[in-house]
Formats: sequence, structure tokens, C-alpha cells
Amino acid sequence: MTSAPARPRLRHRRLGYAAVAVAGLLTLDACSQGASSASGDSKPGSGALSKESATPSAAVAVSPVVKGGKAIAGEPLVVTARGGKLTSVAVTTRDGRALGGKVSADSGTWTSSHDTEYGTTYTLKAQLTGSDGNKVSRGSTFTTVSKDEIFVGTYNVSQGSTVGVALPVSVVFNKPVRDKAAVERGLSVTASPAVEGSWSWMKDRDGNDRVDYRPQGYWKPGTKVKFGMNLVGVKNGDLVGTQKREIDFTVGKSVTTTVDVVKKTLTLSENGKAVRTIPVSSGKKGFETWNGTMVVLSKVPTIRMNSRTVGIFGPEAYDLGSVKWDVQLTPSGTYTHAAPWNEGKFGRVNGSHGCIGMSTADAKWFFQRVNFGDPVTVVKSKDTVAVNNGYGDWNVDWNSWKKGSALS
Repeated sequence: MTSAPARPRLRHRRLGYAAVAVAGLLTLDACSQGASSASGDSKPGSGALSKESATPSAAVAVSPVVKGGKAIAGEPLVVTARGGKLTSVAVTTRDGRALGGKVSADSGTWTSSHDTEYGTTYTLKAQLTGSDGNKVSRGSTFTTVSKDEIFVGTYNVSQGSTVGVALPVSVVFNKPVRDKAAVERGLSVTASPAVEGSWSWMKDRDGNDRVDYRPQGYWKPGTKVKFGMNLVGVKNGDLVGTQKREIDFTVGKSVTTTVDVVKKTLTLSENGKAVRTIPVSSGKKGFETWNGTMVVLSKVPTIRMNSRTVGIFGPEAYDLGSVKWDVQLTPSGTYTHAAPWNEGKFGRVNGSHGCIGMSTADAKWFFQRVNFGDPVTVVKSKDTVAVNNGYGDWNVDWNSWKKGSALS
């Protein structure tokens, strides 16, 4: 079995500012300061209201806010006027660094041009014009959450992408999930046409909490899917969620592959119709290819395969510096690829260390026709691939899969 490169982790995609979830608003008007009026009616701090402070309803609010009134970090800061219009906003750190930003055309909001920092205290000073035309100053301080206070999930789908019919939606969390039910309630998958589906929890290969969503059967080609993550303010033990994401993706055509290790063949079908059967050589005795359904994780035109990375030493060791047309099926190192050194074994002898080898021309043909999320099912082999070794989700029967939901 050959080594696998690290599974790519997709970066968190932000929504537009207007769509950012607001778990709460931190209203900043307790430290307001009235300035002396043009007519000199009263002095600031005298206890009497000046004309400029005669708009007690004027205030500003910071969003998004979670846990104990702290602001979410790593997102743009939004300051919203209440009962007035913003004329200027200044946000600075304790050491005087300014957070730049811009007031909206309607003077209703100010949005920072950069993300806020984690665990940082900011001072806000805003100038507003009240509904009565008078000017008022508002100011206060607020602190953003630290990285130690939050948990985040990394997901496997990207906006606008097209995926194979077998791809589950998968979320891996960076910290233990103590309240799986609360977190699962913050996740959603909707499809058009509608389909029955369920989340199911597991540990990934690194021991992190992971939850996958799949339908009972493969997605129907052409299905439009929306994955939602609304974890803003969701409590997970002493941690709090801060993410809100919406990802739309489409299911492409049905491309399914069956590998028969006894016949030593690979058959690729499109939309249920067999297109071509290729002679292959799979895992030899002691290194049998995983049985069951795996899902295409990635494709690489050329890769180095070194047996040390998968714990194979001694007489069976290998170091292949330029293996071509590689389709990754598991993080543990299962690929389909060109194996010209096994010429003469294809269709006759299983002679690999767990991968599915074929001629260079056939490997290129297969590489060009499969994509992320397409299923590859191995039959008549030995041990079934683990559910968390890539996306072995389809090897779990439907009733057992649903029981893996924290809301079942």
C-alpha cells in the first residue's frame, strides 16, 4: 500500500458582510459623552444635557457578538447606528493600531476593511447625527474571543463546485465536540430534488471528531445541494462556535467503478452503462486491496511513492520516484495508478502492495474520467475499508448509519 499526501483542508469561506450571522449585538452607549453645544447651553460633565447629547436613543452596536458580549474574531467588524446616522468611526487597539474601515452610503453601518484579531481589546469612538439633527459621540471598549475559547470545523465542499455522486458532506472539528447534538443542530444539508439523508459521527484518522452527511443511496446526478453551518453562539462545553457558512454545490454525472480482484478487472460505468473494462493488478497476498466502496479524494498526475510512509520495510520496501496518473482513494495510501513495472500481470496476477495498478495508457484514461466524489467499489477482496479511511461511509448499512446521528 502506497503513501498518501495529506488530505487537503478547504479554507473556511466567508459570507458577505450583510449575511454574517449575529448571535447578539453589543450596544455601546454607556460611555457616551455630550459635547458643549454651539449655543453654550451647558458644559460636558455638568449633569445637564447639552443639545448635542439630547438624543439619548442614539447608539451604536458591534456585531457579530458571542459568549459574554465578546466579538467574533477573524471576521470583519460591523458597527451599526441606532437612532441616528454615522459620520465617523475610529476603532483602535490598546497599542494604538487602527482598524480601517468605511461608512456605508446610507450612513447606517461602518464595516472594517480587515478582520479583527483574536483575543484583542479594541476601543471604539463613533460620531453620529441623531434623528433630531443633533450630534452625539459614542464610545466604549470591547474584546474579541481568543482562539482558546472557540471551536471550528473544516469541511470538504467548496462553493460552486461539481462533485461525484458518492461524496458525503464531511466536517472535521479542531477540538473535541462535547455537545454533539447542539453542534449537529447547527448543521444542515438541503437538496433539490429532496432526498432522505442523515449525519453520522465518527473519529477521523487523527482522532478528531468528524461528522458526515450522506443520503441513503448515491446522490442523483444534477442534484443541487446547499450545506449550511450556523454555529455562531453554539456552546460546546466551555467553547463557543463562531462560524456561519453556506456552500452550494452540484452533483455531476454518475461515474461509478467496480474492481473485481478475482477477475482482475476494472469496469467504469457512466449513468449506469458500462463504458470500458480494463485489466488490472491489485493487492497481492498479505497486501490485499481494501474491499468495499471508496471515494475519489484527489488526482495527481505524478507522485512519489515511498513504502516507509505506510510502514513497509525490508524485502517488500519500495521507493518509486515518479508514479503517473494517480487517483487517491484513501488517506492510508490506496491509489489507482500506472504500474508499468507490473506489465504482464494486468488481468493475470495480483502483484501490488494494495494499490490498483494498470498500464500507463489505461491509467491516464481512467484519470481523465473520474473526479472528486466518484465511487470506486472493490469486490471479492478481504477486509472492508474503514468508515473513516477516506469516505468509507457507503459500507455502513442505512439503519446503522442513522444511529450515528446525535439526534437519532
